Amino acid sequence: MTLTTMNILLAFFFSLLGTLIFRSHLMSTLLCLEGMMLSLFIMTTITALDTQSMVMYTIPITTLVFAACEAAVGLALLTMVSNTYGTDHVQNLNLLQC
Repeated sequence: MTLTTMNILLAFFFSLLGTLIFRSHLMSTLLCLEGMMLSLFIMTTITALDTQSMVMYTIPITTLVFAACEAAVGLALLTMVSNTYGTDHVQNLNLLQC
């Protein structure tokens, strides 16, 4: 395992740990998810360049598409929650409320 791969894996696991620890604010959770997607993108790009397979070249672009969709949905949800409740605390959200 190279040093670059180890650093990217550590970045992914620290982002995952941040997602699990900082669940009180929606914004911090979204930032940790973006860190996870960035490390996944870099990892798939490095893997695609190492294997030199034509099929592997589409995976980083697909990862970027999913990251962009996740960011758009997350920001829309954050805007809706902050306009409705006035804060981004996750504890104020009640999914069972009609």
